[in-house]
Amino acid sequence: MKQFLFKQDLAKIYFADYDKEVARRLFAREIHANAPLVAELEATGYRRSQKRLTPKQVSIIEKYLG
Repeated sequence: MKQFLFKQDLAKIYFADYDKEVARRLFAREIHANAPLVAELEATGYRRSQKRLTPKQVSIIEKYLG
């Protein structure tokens, strides 16, 4: 069974060259600039303020961001 993943840990994967705070902000900007991605995440119960992502939410992000 897959585990929850902290949003900042996933952000660090996508933005490895930045410190964790900058990576988190850039990651949030990428997510919220993509309306279809946000809509699909919100259908899973996603909230902008949540710290941990479900395996389903991670797979949705991977689908849109690669």
